[in-house]
Amino acid sequence: MKYFKIIALVFVFISSYAQDKQVLIKKEAFTDFAKLPVYSKLSENENGKTVWKKSYQYLDSITIYNIQYLSDGLKVNGLLIIPKKSSKVPCIIYNRGGNQDFGALNMMVALRLGKLANEGYAIIASQYRGNAGGEGKEEFGGKDVNDVLRLIDVLVEEKAADTSKIGMYGWSRGGMMTYCALTKTNKIKAAVVGGALADLDAAIKDRPEMGTQLLPELVPNYKGNEAEEIKKRSAIQWVNKFSKNVPILLLHGNSDWRVKPEQSLRMALAFTEHRIPYRLIVFEGADHGITEFRDEVDEAVVDWFNKYLKEGATLPNMEYHGM
Repeated sequence: MKYFKIIALVFVFISSYAQDKQVLIKKEAFTDFAKLPVYSKLSENENGKTVWKKSYQYLDSITIYNIQYLSDGLKVNGLLIIPKKSSKVPCIIYNRGGNQDFGALNMMVALRLGKLANEGYAIIASQYRGNAGGEGKEEFGGKDVNDVLRLIDVLVEEKAADTSKIGMYGWSRGGMMTYCALTKTNKIKAAVVGGALADLDAAIKDRPEMGTQLLPELVPNYKGNEAEEIKKRSAIQWVNKFSKNVPILLLHGNSDWRVKPEQSLRMALAFTEHRIPYRLIVFEGADHGITEFRDEVDEAVVDWFNKYLKEGATLPNMEYHGM
């Protein structure tokens, strides 16, 4: 009898351990596009039948999921977009910008990311803890960086994901999250950042409300520890931590008022000093989202990930050389 009790206890322990190890706890496909306020902009009537407009026909080739997963024991919400006809595809972790509700992932963001998924990528993104109904509270580059890193484990559970080929793509605050994440994992093979926050001291000088309102509200123990907390979130202060094996594409509009272009220019100079592979593209007269050159941005992003994730291109020679 004792023997069977021991077996039962071991079985319960193993089952409990397996449940704890499962990261993805909810995955629901989004199919009700007709209820979207922008549905009329996406579709048109053709011979009495509603079809996607030409620029949105890719929606038939992808599946958009709302997901919920565990990060530090918290239920965090996000998005997953998978091509329908592919078996194993490279992955891209997308890091949203903004904070709280501002910049949250919504269906318009999903539609834009869907174009990238249609190029043959599994796209996954987090709302960050405490947002969009998730548990906890975001920390603007604190423990919520774990929510980004945890997406790697979610991808491991996704059959269509080739987790030997993972890229990371972040915009604005999401660029800051990308910089932080790149120094905490070796699973990322290539990265793209757009309008990225790299220096919070400079950002506060440009937008004082960040230092008086945003950071005190979101960053735990900010008051009295300002310099330490700002450093944690300012990649310009720890460029030496970046891997020389991860090529980074920096995109910035030189009319960006939210995050001044100097932030990416200074990161480029620092990457040059530390011989970290990068490419910098500055778009003339472009705003924070580089909306004036959206097609060029999309092309640059796809080309970068294709080169280093799909094609496995050799890293550039960062040693000074030539005639």
